Amino acid sequence: MTPRARVLAVDDRRENLLALQAILEGLPVHVVPVTSGEEALKRLLVEDYAVILLDARMPGMDGFETARHVKQRERTRHIPILFLTAADYDPHMAFRGYQAGAVDYITKPFDPWVLRSKVAVFVDLYRLHTEVTERAAERDALRKGVDEALELLHAAEPTDAATSTLVERLHTALGALRHGQPR
Repeated sequence: MTPRARVLAVDDRRENLLALQAILEGLPVHVVPVTSGEEALKRLLVEDYAVILLDARMPGMDGFETARHVKQRERTRHIPILFLTAADYDPHMAFRGYQAGAVDYITKPFDPWVLRSKVAVFVDLYRLHTEVTERAAERDALRKGVDEALELLHAAEPTDAATSTLVERLHTALGALRHGQPR
C-alpha cells in the first residue's frame, strides 16, 4: 500500500485548519496543519507535499510572501498552491495570488466538494509524478547494470566452446536489452 500523500494546510486560525481537515477526511491524504508561513517553510524543508492550501491573509508572513518563498526554492517550486481566503473576492488579491505562483485562488465560503475534488486531482498528479520518477530511477539502474555486464563480457576470455557460446548469447541478450531501453 502506498503511503498517503501529504497536504500542507496553512492558516493562522486553528478552527479553519480543523475545518480543512474535516473537509478532506476520507481522501487518501495526511493533512499537516501549520499556523504560519514561517512554520510552513520549515516543514517544506524536510517533507514532500502533494499540494499546499494557503491562507492569503495571516499576521507576520502573509500567504503571498510564503508562496513567493515556496516558488523560489528548487525543492518546492513544483508544489501546487491553492490560496484560500476569507476576504470577499478582490481581483487585485486574486492577481497577487496568481502572481505569487498559485494555481487557484478560492474565497470563503467555498463549496467543500469543489475543494475536495481539486485536492484529489493534485494528489493524483503527485502520485503519478512520483511513480514516473521512481520508474525512471529503476530504468537508469537497470541500464547501468547492463552496461557493467557488457563491459565484463567484453573483457571475458572464454576457455572452451560452451563458455564461448554462453558468453556470446549473454552478450547478444544484454545488448538487445540495452538498446531496447528508451533513452
